[in-house]
Amino acid sequence: MSLVGFYDPLAALTGDASGDTRSMLQVVCFTIGEENYGIDIRQVREIRAWSATTSLPNTPEFVMGVINLRGTIVPILDLRARFGRGQSEPTKAHVVVIVAIEARMIGMLVEAVSDIVTVPEDEIRPVPEIGGSDAAECLNGLATVNDQLIALVSVERVTAPITVH
Repeated sequence: MSLVGFYDPLAALTGDASGDTRSMLQVVCFTIGEENYGIDIRQVREIRAWSATTSLPNTPEFVMGVINLRGTIVPILDLRARFGRGQSEPTKAHVVVIVAIEARMIGMLVEAVSDIVTVPEDEIRPVPEIGGSDAAECLNGLATVNDQLIALVSVERVTAPITVH
């Protein structure tokens, strides 16, 4: 019986074959440097290859610019910079995860999408309070999947400084 593992759409809807009916969260996992992060799959609209952005004046350093996605102007955030880890130097290996927050679409530059996993919601742990750190402001919690810690990103809080009119 595997409660945490690879994406299985039927198990996500019904619990696993053993009759486990705990609430499950499906997470799109990605990397930034050596760190593993995840986003609730229900917020992900698409994953696309990196392409150049159009820069805008007077934006925070973590806003790379905007792209035109089928007629919608979408701001692209550099998650590495947003998390205080320095600016990314995008390559062809980088991808942009397009997420929806209410009526807004925002892209997040990450190094690679690695997996889709299912996590029992009752196994998500709170982010510890660390003096002088605002990690909890960007994260919803921490989950362990296959002996790897995944920081669950709060898309709403990470993108809060960005408004799209």
